[in-house]
Amino acid sequence: MTYCRGVRGATTVAENTREEILTATRQLVALMVRRNGIDRRDVASAIFTTTPDLDAEFPALAARQLGWLDVPLLCGHEMAIPGSLPRCIRVLVHWNTDRPQSEIQHIYIRDAVRLRPDLSKLPPVNWEELEAWISEQMHEHE
Repeated sequence: MTYCRGVRGATTVAENTREEILTATRQLVALMVRRNGIDRRDVASAIFTTTPDLDAEFPALAARQLGWLDVPLLCGHEMAIPGSLPRCIRVLVHWNTDRPQSEIQHIYIRDAVRLRPDLSKLPPVNWEELEAWISEQMHEHE
């Protein structure tokens, strides 16, 4: 039986620039896809949020760059809570899958591991290999 499951992820950027936001978000989405085996045709929708200090680009554009052209995407700002993690990008992907929720791997990288240390036990990431995979995905959809 297929259910709509939520897959969470978060990352941070050093600066509020278009390139930083897109690079960090592409890496986050790519890890979410690869760690869970997500096929974009099974994604119902995704919600991206940024902390209010990030406004140089819509993070959802990164998903479009990865070929999520038919997926409904939405961007918004997180609440501005004093002392909360700055320059943070979060995503909630609604994924149609037969996997139980307990098998979903949520991805927290960079400084965002502080948000959910209990969910941040990823195996080491080969960032160069990940960037090569991202580049392949982007070129497939040009």
